[in-house]
Amino acid sequence: MTDTVGIPGNRILSFIERIEHIDEELKALNEGKKEVFSEAKGEGFDVKVLKEILRLRKLDQDERDEQDSLLDLYLRAIQDAAPAQAKAA
Repeated sequence: MTDTVGIPGNRILSFIERIEHIDEELKALNEGKKEVFSEAKGEGFDVKVLKEILRLRKLDQDERDEQDSLLDLYLRAIQDAAPAQAKAA
């Protein structure tokens, strides 16, 4: 059997219990988040769009501008490619 001398078991247990408590809090918060999304959906709001707004609000303005520019560029490239594919068919 391995000797546990010098290993602070109480300290390890303290860390584990704190992490478990945080996990419980996260679970409760996620349930609350689901309830808010359900409420919004019940009032006719599109949950996908709300989630996208949340994602965008986390970005700083430079990142958002870069994503908007790339999205526009890619969409225009697709539009330019579409007529060429139609002619080839």
